[in-house]
Amino acid sequence: MDHPFDSLSPDTVVDSIEALGLRCDLRMIALNSYENRVYQVGIEDATPIIAKFYRPERWTTAQILEEHAFAAELVDADLSVVAPMTIGGQTLHEVGDFRIAVFERRGGHAPELDNFDSLLILGRTLGRIHRVGAAKRFKHRRSLDIDTLVSQSREFISDRFITDDLKLAYDSLARDLEAGIRETLADYSPDDHIRLHGDCHVGNILWRDDVAHFVDLDDCCNGPAIQDLWMFLSGDRFHQEQQLSEVIAGYEEFMDFAPRQLRWIEALRAMRLMHYAAWLGRRWSDPAFPRAFPWFGQARFWSDHILELREQLAMLNEPPLRLL
Repeated sequence: MDHPFDSLSPDTVVDSIEALGLRCDLRMIALNSYENRVYQVGIEDATPIIAKFYRPERWTTAQILEEHAFAAELVDADLSVVAPMTIGGQTLHEVGDFRIAVFERRGGHAPELDNFDSLLILGRTLGRIHRVGAAKRFKHRRSLDIDTLVSQSREFISDRFITDDLKLAYDSLARDLEAGIRETLADYSPDDHIRLHGDCHVGNILWRDDVAHFVDLDDCCNGPAIQDLWMFLSGDRFHQEQQLSEVIAGYEEFMDFAPRQLRWIEALRAMRLMHYAAWLGRRWSDPAFPRAFPWFGQARFWSDHILELREQLAMLNEPPLRLL
């Protein structure tokens, strides 16, 4: 079975970049990216650039351009977001079978989430990002919804991947968890939507000189503010409440936060867990995925996944985290 990236050879990457008018020096490094293909490409007499080859048929051109426009808005607001470079008046380029965007290379490391000063800075930065994001809604990008992330994921895994001996346990648990998610998010509505980064984990933040540089808006979407905040939390309940309080303290210097959204954290975490398993399954025909995730689909994986979902179901019944 042919895969959309089968034709993306090193020569194709170089030829594609040079078709944009950039002269490559033939130095190229493949970066960690599975949904798309991303490369650091050397440019003659200039700083290397980052080239992103979008996965064909995942996003429409309108959706990608809306991502680029949001990044540009954030840069115009003096936020450190790595936005696509404009070449020939365009940020999105079609070369052969691929749509390509080119970015400035930016250095840094993941933020230290056990450092309260870092959490305060992250909160401030996200408050500023969300202040821009709240100005309007995406028209073409997706909105965070239970049907897509939970119902479709549950059905896909049940039909295609779960092993026969665990299917009954998975189906029963996944339905109970979906019901719990819907109950927890009963007061969530489009009125809560702002434009979000959408995949705000530490791998998408480059920390340097006490500045958080946000990268990869590929999953930007409409959704509630807490979706961009909860992924900074780890450890036991007390530590999560400490972390959350620092993040929100910084956040509210620039953007109001609705405390009722604290109740949604565990539901959103459950949605991400279910969607992640289905994402791996949907991408399994891509040769990069079996290489990177060899444990996926094994009996041990599904046993652990069911245990994780069972624990998450219990968390839905716990009191929400508090701001200290």
